[in-house]
Amino acid sequence: MYYRRTLTDAQINKELLDVVFRTPTWWVILVSALGLMVAIGAGAFGFMMNKGLGVTGLHQPVFWGFFITNFIFWVGISHAGVMISAILRLSQAEWRRPMVRAAETMTVFALMTSLLQPLIHAGRPWRIFYWVFPYDWARGIWPDVRSPLVWDPTAIITYLTSSILFVYTALIPDLAIIRDRSTGWKRTVYGILALGWHGNPRQWKLQGIAGILLSALILPVFVSVHSIVSWDFGVSLVPSWHVTVFAPYFVIGAVHSGVSAVVTLMIVMRKLYKLENYIWEEHIDAVARLLIVVATAWLFFFWLDIVFAFWLKEEQELTVWNLRLFEAPWSWFFLVFITASYIIPVPLWLFRRVRRSFTWMLWTSLLVNVGMFLERLIIIVPALMRKGPWTFNYDTYAPSIVEITLVVASIALVCFLLLVFSKFFPLIPIWEIKEGQRLIEEVKVGNRVVPALVKED
Repeated sequence: MYYRRTLTDAQINKELLDVVFRTPTWWVILVSALGLMVAIGAGAFGFMMNKGLGVTGLHQPVFWGFFITNFIFWVGISHAGVMISAILRLSQAEWRRPMVRAAETMTVFALMTSLLQPLIHAGRPWRIFYWVFPYDWARGIWPDVRSPLVWDPTAIITYLTSSILFVYTALIPDLAIIRDRSTGWKRTVYGILALGWHGNPRQWKLQGIAGILLSALILPVFVSVHSIVSWDFGVSLVPSWHVTVFAPYFVIGAVHSGVSAVVTLMIVMRKLYKLENYIWEEHIDAVARLLIVVATAWLFFFWLDIVFAFWLKEEQELTVWNLRLFEAPWSWFFLVFITASYIIPVPLWLFRRVRRSFTWMLWTSLLVNVGMFLERLIIIVPALMRKGPWTFNYDTYAPSIVEITLVVASIALVCFLLLVFSKFFPLIPIWEIKEGQRLIEEVKVGNRVVPALVKED
């Protein structure tokens, strides 16, 4: 149930703009620590470019490892913004209000980070230009449009562009609030970004229409992006990859990991930014209920993937699944993955006490993303480790310290960007919170007073 908590406009402005106008010590410490981790990652990348991909654990026949796993992981995390914001905005779910901005922003930064992964994986990122764009006009040499190197950038850049537009459109009223409370050059900058917003009825009407239209238009992009990423695998002839279930399986898995990441972000935001008045137990409870449905749907598609392999009884498919299920270390990874992604969190989420506990929800949501990272790794590496007629190295894949450093740096980069964003813009939409305050009323039903939601026609 969505309970009423009365907040004044002045209180909302003060609490949600606190970090924008004041720099707390913890913010400086966290940004410095995360910036150092990103710098170490940049150094590892420079070292890898200088020495070559030989410093990684990639070798014949496993040429896709941590970098591609990380690419798929961050594309999956990016689906949280659309799932939480667009779908809940269209359905007018009232509990969406405190979380939409953070989810949308995480989408943008996760997509930016995912775009870096193929560049890192290439070893020589400057050559990506020649693989994506025509580089010899006179001879008419064109890129191969059947290549994932064309599909993925097209899909992700489209999604990134629409997501940035989505975030900016919803940010305009808040930019005007910051403009009116700022002085000097800050007032000028925020005034330019606010695009002349003064909150008249015509502007509010256009802003509402834009939000609904963008929500509806971005949904097909949301579905297509991870479907296209799954086709990187599905169109190949690698055993256990060439299956038709990969598109919905990847999409629902992305939503599972993305929404879990939103839960983690909300709980951390609540603690760091002192947002107890805005992020409540009811919000976490609602997202946990959503996660139960999403996780169960994901488990169904995962089960279909296994069933298809054993139903066809193709020797190479069975060999890959035997490697995943029964041979170390992949059998251990598989056990950790399925336990962390479903067996532990979902039964716990069935209990109301767990769903309303910030501590329990923090650890279970983190557990889901550990499991989902391992899931992507298990999909990729064992399928490439099969013994084929032209392979000369049957050793298992082991990531090097360079790969691990770059993966950790990617996590630090997303956190760093979110913290920097929060210094200039509120992570909770001020205007949506104020709107929610005006729409929620209390009505008397019989002998009891209950919260009610007032909607205008």
